[in-house]
Amino acid sequence: MAVLYTMERNGVLLDQKLLAELSAEFGAKMIDIEKRAHEQAGQPFNLSSPKQIQEVLFEKQGLKPVKKTPTGAPSTDEESLAELALDHPLPQLILDYRGLAKLKSTYTDKLPGMVNRNTGRVHTSYGQATAVTGRLASSDPNLQNIPIRTAEGRRIREAFIAPPGSHIVSADYSQIELRIMAHISRDESLLRAFAAGEDIHRATAAEIFGVDVRAVDNEQRRYAKVINFGLIYGMSAFGLARQLNLERAAAQQYMDRYFQRYPGVAEYMRVTREQAHQQGYVETVFGRRLWLPEIRSSNGNRRQGAERAAINAPMQGTAADLIKMATIQVQKWLTEQNMKSLLIMQVHDELVLEVPDAELAVVKTELTRLMTGVAELAVPLLVEVGVGPNWDKAH
Repeated sequence: MAVLYTMERNGVLLDQKLLAELSAEFGAKMIDIEKRAHEQAGQPFNLSSPKQIQEVLFEKQGLKPVKKTPTGAPSTDEESLAELALDHPLPQLILDYRGLAKLKSTYTDKLPGMVNRNTGRVHTSYGQATAVTGRLASSDPNLQNIPIRTAEGRRIREAFIAPPGSHIVSADYSQIELRIMAHISRDESLLRAFAAGEDIHRATAAEIFGVDVRAVDNEQRRYAKVINFGLIYGMSAFGLARQLNLERAAAQQYMDRYFQRYPGVAEYMRVTREQAHQQGYVETVFGRRLWLPEIRSSNGNRRQGAERAAINAPMQGTAADLIKMATIQVQKWLTEQNMKSLLIMQVHDELVLEVPDAELAVVKTELTRLMTGVAELAVPLLVEVGVGPNWDKAH
């Protein structure tokens, strides 16, 4: 609690001029997308209205709905539009418009108004008891949901800046959940790959496709990455087929091959499901319990959801424990050493600091030492540290 209080008080400096520029830029892009969408549809319609989108896509354009809402209407949620967008340009334009509208309303328009007049910074609130897995939640404003995979999301991260004479330092646990999976499952192939410092997605691709690690191409690595992360979240063959745009039988074949090559992972999943049904909870590596009230539900969908959560919760929960322990150690060291560096954000598996240039070298070294030293797992913990004038450049 004391560390969270310190982080909240420290706050983050924003480039308000850049945010204003981005707001104007996003607004102009939205107008352009709207115009193109109207041309595609052959009529004007409100891109923010699910009802009008339903009329245009399913009645006028004659597209086949992917799924229905609880009221029986064709769904226009992100997942449905993404699937429709594989064959038609209009759903993609609607998705692009929505993405920009969300970034504009949630961040570029809103953040400047949340800057504290006394400090000139924005101060989020961290919740410890919000996420079931134990991860911290950020609110007012939420700093953990700014997308990093889109160019626009990264532009927003550029607005999180260091004052003159300082830099932003980002320290991120690398592939932490896969490392925890290796630790919990004790799968020999996974342990060996991490111990050797291999690229785990390349190593998995080599196993699944039966080729030498050096012969793995980018497409094979991409498949392996989706499989690695998908299985952590208890993804089914159907889910994997949709992610990779494959036939279900082909996706099942990849999964079967994965479990043949990583039998420890298959055994971990079987045992965890059984334990969850018996106990009603699972545990992190450090013994923190994560309760699964739906695990014995008579509703099949809810029960399956709880089974998927049972597989993922020990990994995500352990990752949450590790970053919290690391946050405490880093703040303790900053205080004891009387450093001027500030811990300003915790975002999932990442710590973000504002560091005066004179302290950069020592902070980079100590962050790695402190974060890798909080626990000893069966595989080495790896921390990637980046430095930049803003959050995007440091990540």
